[in-house]
Amino acid sequence: MANYSYLDLAKMIDHSLLVPTMTISDLEQGIDLAIAYDVASVCIMPYYLKRCAQRLEGSSVKASTTIGFPHGGHRASVKRAETIAALEDGCQELDVVVNISQVLSLQWDYVRDEIAMLTELAHDADQKIKVIFENCYLQDMHKVELCKICSDIGVDWVKTSTGYGSSGATLEDLKLMRANSSPSVQVKAAGGVKDLQTLLSVRDLGVSRCGSSRTRELLDPARVALGLEPILLSDRGKSNSSGY
Repeated sequence: MANYSYLDLAKMIDHSLLVPTMTISDLEQGIDLAIAYDVASVCIMPYYLKRCAQRLEGSSVKASTTIGFPHGGHRASVKRAETIAALEDGCQELDVVVNISQVLSLQWDYVRDEIAMLTELAHDADQKIKVIFENCYLQDMHKVELCKICSDIGVDWVKTSTGYGSSGATLEDLKLMRANSSPSVQVKAAGGVKDLQTLLSVRDLGVSRCGSSRTRELLDPARVALGLEPILLSDRGKSNSSGY
């Protein structure tokens, strides 16, 4: 811990508010929590993104949402429409699920064209894009090829998982993705980073972001270790937890 400040760790966290049963009250409490802990972003259900972006104005926490979530099988034109709507609603970081079926079918031209189209939309708006592989369904050769495609296109992050597949991030996958991605492409872990020690471990592997609904569980111990005062909220934002 001596090598890291609180913000070094807090700015690794994309606070996830994606469970479909979350109420508006849950979402508002989650945004409150994200602001209080000064995390990197709030990744929220698309329908609430505009309100989220408004709430985050003036903070250093970014507004993010999902595209093609969680299975990636939407038509490319639908993902395009989702992306345009998200950017109009104030999205600063897009978490896009690849077309998993097309990846497994080795239809790399389709996969490349879709990622390139969505990346162009994001970058033309001066915003960023994370490409979700859903590694639990893929073999290493798929993951490596996706890393190469994403590096060629110049996406901002490659991401392990949605948090809603059969498993989440593994240390082996994170090492593989870091080794096969351009230095300019960052790596995001989702699913499986549930405590401070794991957060530190994946950071040491070169991971710059983690998707989590367990922000308090990750960052409260960090504040204790760093001798910082606890963060107190009037309502601790108790809400449903996802696979993150």
